[in-house]
Amino acid sequence: MQALNIKGHIVISDDIESEVTRLEGELKPFRVVKFVVIGEVFKLEHAKAVLAESYISESTTKYIIIGSSDLSDVAQNSLLKLLEEPPKNIEFIIISPTKSNLLRTVRSRLPILKINNHHVVHELELNLARLDYKDVFSFLKEHSRVKKEDAKELVQALFHRATVVDMLILSPLQLDNFDMAYRLLSLNSRPQSVLAMLLMSFAREK
Repeated sequence: MQALNIKGHIVISDDIESEVTRLEGELKPFRVVKFVVIGEVFKLEHAKAVLAESYISESTTKYIIIGSSDLSDVAQNSLLKLLEEPPKNIEFIIISPTKSNLLRTVRSRLPILKINNHHVVHELELNLARLDYKDVFSFLKEHSRVKKEDAKELVQALFHRATVVDMLILSPLQLDNFDMAYRLLSLNSRPQSVLAMLLMSFAREK
């Protein structure tokens, strides 16, 4: 079975159930185990179930999805070591409606991806696996007047393109850049500069 290259991350989404459905489709045919708690607190007992599932040996990648609008601090703390040093072939995806629901220590262990549930993800023609400097400059020129919120959607689309369409294994720097891109855009950094930072980490000379 071909290895899937989507790495663990945090998804900020106001529609947890829809996001779980989307992920299940994208992650096929790999095994996905869901620990999704809607309408109540994600407690220590739920975290213990995640721990137990995580240490079941896997020969191929298994994705464990944790989703809740209210994760208790005790439950999150019990998962810290697991998130920092996951067992072989285990990837975690945490879904929460806001970053403030997650402990800073949890947020520091996985890159954050924000999903805007009210807009469709842009379908990009850009091939990040074969990106060169000319492609970068053309993309930046095309989006020279992009606004902050639209730039956030482009960042989301680039992440989707890299991990799902082009099936790339992202380096720690590239993953950090995606997380940083959202933070910079939220701080009103110039969208073109943020997009350039992301794309240059994929570009190669020709």
